[in-house]
Amino acid sequence: MGNLLYLIAVILVVIWAISFLGGFYTGGIIHALLVIAVIAVILRLVRSAA
Repeated sequence: MGNLLYLIAVILVVIWAISFLGGFYTGGIIHALLVIAVIAVILRLVRSAA
């Protein structure tokens, strides 16, 4: 399950970067998903360090 969340987080970051650098408008939902993805990555890093 952790690997799946990590994969989804990476995909969301890549999509966000492409849309941000490419000038495409994806709306506010991609930013909310990006925040969720970053939180998932941080939680995974904290849990693996403990």
